[in-house]
Amino acid sequence: MPRIDVVVQAPIHDSFRVRQVAGLFDVPLQSKSELRFEAELPGLDEDWTLGAIVGPSGSGKSTIARQAFTQGDLCHGSLINGFDWPKDKAVVDGFDDDLDGKQITGTLNAVGFSSPPAWIKPWQVLSNGEKFRCDLARALLTDQPVIAFDEFTSVVDRQVARFGSAAVAKALRSGRSRCKQFVAVTCHYDILPWLSPDWWFDMATGKLARGCLQRPSIRLEIRACKRSVWRLFKRYHYLSSNLNPVARCYIATWNDQPVGFCSTIHLYGHKKRRIIHRLVVLPDYQGLGVGTALLDETARIEAVDDKISIVTSHPALVRSLARNPRWRCGRVVRCGKPHEGHLRKTGKKIGSMGRMTASFVYREVA
Repeated sequence: MPRIDVVVQAPIHDSFRVRQVAGLFDVPLQSKSELRFEAELPGLDEDWTLGAIVGPSGSGKSTIARQAFTQGDLCHGSLINGFDWPKDKAVVDGFDDDLDGKQITGTLNAVGFSSPPAWIKPWQVLSNGEKFRCDLARALLTDQPVIAFDEFTSVVDRQVARFGSAAVAKALRSGRSRCKQFVAVTCHYDILPWLSPDWWFDMATGKLARGCLQRPSIRLEIRACKRSVWRLFKRYHYLSSNLNPVARCYIATWNDQPVGFCSTIHLYGHKKRRIIHRLVVLPDYQGLGVGTALLDETARIEAVDDKISIVTSHPALVRSLARNPRWRCGRVVRCGKPHEGHLRKTGKKIGSMGRMTASFVYREVA
């Protein structure tokens, strides 16, 4: 297990103000300052995927990470503290040119950034939480065997930090990243149970701990709600902010906070058939299966009296439903068509023109 020993030196430049501060606070004046940081970290040849270096500000986290993973005997990776995103390009165009669109959007989905309308915006106009998830996706797709992510979760609120940590852990362990090992460098201890690292080193105590922590459970409460609740979610739907006036609506809450919305409507021309109309999970809670749990429970409730199905073009949702034993794929349409018959006569611009769609039917699993 490699031992990292780093001495950081900086010159002290003499001036009137420097002498004034030294006199006021009884600071001894020297020609240079010197700090020593030590750590014993697991080697890259050991069996681990996810690590963390934690500690208060100024404790040497970044110094140790830089020496361990970019400058020392283990120099096989990169220390990342954000990326230089182009201002005149969409987020999906900010990744390396050798990546294809499926890799990029798949990784964005994996880290909990599942909004196609936001993917085509410049990074600079996104929220801090969305920027953080974009940086995570780009880090995971960096062509380096090990990535150390400096200031991990430092610029986002703690809810985004927790779900983002769990999402990146899930993405890494499912093999959806180009880097094989990832180290979070952070001053926030609260993310450790959500990140569930294989090891973590505490700069404050100088101790190394091993073994995945138990991620806190996410207990959702799902119930019927009024249509007015839709206003909290409508801006986040990837296709439309409209809600059918006769939709049955359901809301998912976690710790009494709204996190997801689902609605169903009668399927026109079919008796005792309903279809999922809207499904939205707030951005801060994406990436951990909240949408799947909400969809399954809504379908279970509706399936008591009616057959329930869903048609979607969202790639992440299609993949999730294809793996879900509660849903059976009905058909896949490679290039959708506009509605015909009565719906066409309404004159509304609806349908799946030009989009690939997949339909699934809910089936209860014992």
